[in-house]
Amino acid sequence: MCYNPPIPCFFKYMLKQRTLKSVIRASGVGLHSGVKVNMSLRPAAANTGIVFRRIDLDPVVDLPASALMVGDTLMCSCLERDGVKVGTIEHLMSALAGLGVDNAYVDLDAAEVPILDGSASPFVFLIQSAGIEDQQSAKKFIRVKRRIEVRETDRGGERWARFDPYDGYRLTFSIAFNHPAIERTGQEVTFDFAGNSYVREIARARTFGFMQEVEWLHENGLAQGGGLDNAVVLDEFRVLNADGLRYSDEFVKHKVLDAIGDLYLLKHPLLAAFTAHKSGHALNNLLARELLAHPDAWELVSFEDAARAPQSVVRWLAQPAY
Repeated sequence: MCYNPPIPCFFKYMLKQRTLKSVIRASGVGLHSGVKVNMSLRPAAANTGIVFRRIDLDPVVDLPASALMVGDTLMCSCLERDGVKVGTIEHLMSALAGLGVDNAYVDLDAAEVPILDGSASPFVFLIQSAGIEDQQSAKKFIRVKRRIEVRETDRGGERWARFDPYDGYRLTFSIAFNHPAIERTGQEVTFDFAGNSYVREIARARTFGFMQEVEWLHENGLAQGGGLDNAVVLDEFRVLNADGLRYSDEFVKHKVLDAIGDLYLLKHPLLAAFTAHKSGHALNNLLARELLAHPDAWELVSFEDAARAPQSVVRWLAQPAY
């Protein structure tokens, strides 16, 4: 007699690392330098991480995306190695994190990632165009085991950021700008990767700036390439962009976008709740370094059986990349 056992309803599978399927290229200007930049995104082997490469130098200089290599946080996150820099990496890092890409090379012929439209959306489009593929190695996560917090106080008041244990990845951010156009918008947002779409709800939020700061920025070599086509610009009373805001709470959502990119410099996706008030690149990096400085506060984990992974993470990684 022949016996055919029932097919199990669940097959064991591993949460895998991801890279790009093909090479994709783009050109643009650097937000702060104003210099034209040519960029290529390329696949990388498992366990490579995200590596920025200054191909305009001889020899080529590699700058791995790492919180410990951030040397400048004035208006952007900037990697630095032996005097070689790559700045304004946060929007691209945010897109890579949001789409779950673990390994890629970023080739640049200048010292800054192109700003494109001031959001992560063009980078999402490039990554989607290149395609994303799984690799035969387990995806690694940083799981936060206890609270880690950093605080700063200056003339603008207190700002802080912290990690708490959480069975997934959630970000809560609040801002406080004394500006009528910003005060009329939502100034606090919570984004959870399990139940929300990064591509639809976060990626299109643009960087923003104030006309009254332009002179100071230019004198300090910043925002040389900035304008209405790659930022939300405000005068003392209103938004100057003719098309207005992309989200009713675009300002605080851009802060979340930046935080996702800054925290991906920990090299792995997080299993944690991130909460912050008035944080920026400097404080985000300080929090990442503080976490790394306390090995008892985190652990590196992977899931060769997805049934043992937080189901919120499984749902996030199973989302289509659009």
